Amino acid sequence: MLYIIGLGLADERDISVKGLEAVKASERVYLEAYTSILMVDRQRLEAFYGKPVLIAHRETVESDSDEILRDADRVDVAFLVVGDPYGATTHTDLVLRARQRKIAVKTIHNASIMNAVGATGLQLYNFGQTVSIVFFTDSWRPDSFYDRVAENARLGLHTLCLLDIKVREQSIENLMRGRQIFEPPRYMSASLAARQLLEVEDARKAGVCSPDALAVAVARVGSDDQLIRVGSLRQLAESDFGGPLHSLVLVGSRLHLLEADILRENALDLGSLNAILKRDFGIE
Repeated sequence: MLYIIGLGLADERDISVKGLEAVKASERVYLEAYTSILMVDRQRLEAFYGKPVLIAHRETVESDSDEILRDADRVDVAFLVVGDPYGATTHTDLVLRARQRKIAVKTIHNASIMNAVGATGLQLYNFGQTVSIVFFTDSWRPDSFYDRVAENARLGLHTLCLLDIKVREQSIENLMRGRQIFEPPRYMSASLAARQLLEVEDARKAGVCSPDALAVAVARVGSDDQLIRVGSLRQLAESDFGGPLHSLVLVGSRLHLLEADILRENALDLGSLNAILKRDFGIE
């Protein structure tokens, strides 16, 4: 049996009872370590589970899945995913590979940012398409997400922006020379995402992500030091929300009165937020 197990958002205690039972029953336990991260290290997981945890990097999952699936038709193997198992298409591919080999698969779900974003006070029914924002480079500044944000905006829906993480990334030189030397991990902050959105808006000029647009910065959801702050994109771009992981929400025009009340509780500046609510949403 291949178990695909969601770990939740923060630490080793977020795994479900059913998930923990499956881990303890498994002969091998893999931790997928590139689509997201927990806020604790592998040693904490191993101490909690009482068994070793093998790190599965991108190249392992996407190019060497045979090793993960080895003997899974005869023994239990656990594949651990931060958040919910199906938050990344890579995991669906692993399931398909297992089924092609006649290996039974069981999924054990958990919380992910896709539903925990409700902690902002914004109603999940009012969210549109989720987008991803990647780190810009000098030569690569992709902005295809802007079209999805614009589509959501036309419907008055909120947009959840998932922010880039870089783990086990190689420099061009090391990649070309075949050297297994990796750059330090990087995690995009909500403030950097806001700055990149403003840059794209300046180029596109469709009024989707203006400096005065209302947005919500979300940091370390599910942890004891979870942080949610509300303000204009300009305000968020100039703020510091601490360590990773971060997400960003662009607020749609169909904002409900109850949503607005909760947003006020997390305002960077209540006076300016109230001004935005009155000007853009007709809420006083």
